[in-house]
Amino acid sequence: RHCTDTVCCVIFIVVILGYIALGIVAWVHGDPRKVIYPTDSYGQFCGQKDTTNENKTILFYFNILKCASPVVLINLQCPTTQLCVSKCPDRFATYIDVQASYRYKPDQWNYFRQFCKPGFNNPRKSVAQVLRDEDCPSMIIPSRPFLKRCFPDFSTKNGVLTVANQTTFRDGRGKTRNVTDLREAANGINNVLDARSVGVKIFEDYAISWYWILIGLFIAMIVSLLFLVLLRFTAGVLFWIFIFGVIGIIGYGIWHCYWEYDHLKGIPGSDLTVYDIGFQTDFRVYLQLRQTWLAFMILLCIVEVIIILMLIFLRNRIRIAIALLKEGSRAIGYIMSTLFYPIVTFILIAICISYWAVTAVFLATSGEPVYKVMANQTLCKYANLTCDPETFNTTNVTKLCPGAQCTFAFYGGESLYHKYIFIFQLANAFVFLWLVNFAIALGQCTLAGAFASYYWASRKPADIPLWPLFSSFGRAIRYHTGSLAFGALILAIVQLIRVILEYLDHKLKGTQNSFTRFLLCCLKCCFWCLEKFLKFINRNAYIMIAIYGKNFCTSAKEAFFLLMRNVVRVAVLDKVTDFLLFLGKILVAGGVGVLAFFFFTQRMPVFAQEAPILNYYWVPLLTVIVGSYLVAHGFFSVYAMCVDTLFLCFCEDLERNDGSTAKPYFMSASLHRILGKKELSPKKA
Repeated sequence: RHCTDTVCCVIFIVVILGYIALGIVAWVHGDPRKVIYPTDSYGQFCGQKDTTNENKTILFYFNILKCASPVVLINLQCPTTQLCVSKCPDRFATYIDVQASYRYKPDQWNYFRQFCKPGFNNPRKSVAQVLRDEDCPSMIIPSRPFLKRCFPDFSTKNGVLTVANQTTFRDGRGKTRNVTDLREAANGINNVLDARSVGVKIFEDYAISWYWILIGLFIAMIVSLLFLVLLRFTAGVLFWIFIFGVIGIIGYGIWHCYWEYDHLKGIPGSDLTVYDIGFQTDFRVYLQLRQTWLAFMILLCIVEVIIILMLIFLRNRIRIAIALLKEGSRAIGYIMSTLFYPIVTFILIAICISYWAVTAVFLATSGEPVYKVMANQTLCKYANLTCDPETFNTTNVTKLCPGAQCTFAFYGGESLYHKYIFIFQLANAFVFLWLVNFAIALGQCTLAGAFASYYWASRKPADIPLWPLFSSFGRAIRYHTGSLAFGALILAIVQLIRVILEYLDHKLKGTQNSFTRFLLCCLKCCFWCLEKFLKFINRNAYIMIAIYGKNFCTSAKEAFFLLMRNVVRVAVLDKVTDFLLFLGKILVAGGVGVLAFFFFTQRMPVFAQEAPILNYYWVPLLTVIVGSYLVAHGFFSVYAMCVDTLFLCFCEDLERNDGSTAKPYFMSASLHRILGKKELSPKKA
């Protein structure tokens, strides 16, 4: 053994160090609170602990009517003063009325004042100056919090839109407005906040249910282990039970359809055809027709006949696939530690995902508060220009543009770091893909080395190394990190290109250029096929690396031509085995998914009180289902890798040896019988 693909190994280590540096820089500049908390006109978070806004969790707009302006869509910020408040207003009121009656109705003034700028308590100041300086809002309207922001409390009365049972209101500037104006303003904000609101809700759901998600994934891990243990002893029995179970279920379906068909005989209207009743939105109508059940029965009969014919003609191939699983079970029986190696791969991938997600969030929230001039006058030349709130009042902007304010716009910056945030996000995604593919490659090479040591042992299990899995892991890390990183790099590049193509396709969906859409579709299809081909080549290349210790390119070439010389065996044995394992993945993911569905929808009386209250129950549900499938995939990949390794070793054994005394086969006697090879010089196994 010697180190392979050293240059790629050095590059890989340098990239990892750079990735760590990128994460540190992002953590220094980023602040995830910018995603969670709304921000007032001074760049302060609403509800932030240990600040003056700790108990003020809701954002209040001075003049929500301005939020209907196109400026909202341009700057993603409503051009009016925004303050953090503890609660939204619950009544109609104008500053003019409150100021006029503050001497004999101080309660109204004290209530209104909580929606003014902090520290303002000067009812003697003229109304014009107050409204010009935006010390207080010109009006308040009944509102309720939505997405931690005060929105008008709309309701419908007799089909008419109202707010607090009123259809009109005074805007505090001498005009009477219709509540539909408020609807337009609220929609202006909602158009900006829709995407963010969904993201925030999903984030909240994950924050509430993350430990239940982990419990679901742990259950999937246990179920996968149990399934592998059962497969270790009863691979054939489980498969035939599943096959006959499917046949039995379809048979019951045929009987039930016939029973329904016969039961509807003589019932008025049941002899009508689907064509007679036409299309109906209530599909239960079709279940009252005999023709519907007859069609179902014929369809199920066809499916039943096809399955039975496939079992008859493919019985030998199915027997071979089951036999290979049993041979793999023997290898796993001697190297039981391989069953737990997917936990290592799972932990490595979880670390990669966590690091990527945290870094992406911190990169997205990197930036300093950027303030811009918000002017009431559309012709103000300073509008939308950046400004400094500390020196804004000393400039001429307020004189040239009366009512203009220097308000918080967004988080950003003009530094070199902020200019290349997008590039950093792209690099974050690329290195993430590279690391995930490397973790998978390391697992495949480690398992292949362990199972190859089983196959090439002359006397099984006496000649199997004491710690085959740990020895294989050590060889992969010590000698072949560069080769594994090289294969992972090629795959990561193709996957990144696919991600970019998906992004471009999403952006160009609205275009009418048919040629562009066709070209993108072709590129996506080609790169999808290329990714599948590279995964297949990489997998077998890692097996050859584990056996012979050669570099990636040489191993990939030898594996490819070896498989091409045995292409029929590959198609028959490998793919049928993959299909059997795929059924197991569906079983695990489906079972855990059903359990998660009943739990998160609070349909399990035992755990009804424990189930979290969610915005979207499908967020943790889909996470559990996808995660369970990935967990099952990780565990079942042990069997798949075992079968692939034994098959490749078998093909290599056939080409290197002839079964004579000088060149005896290394395969076991059972594998001889499975694959129809006669041993010229039998040896003890």
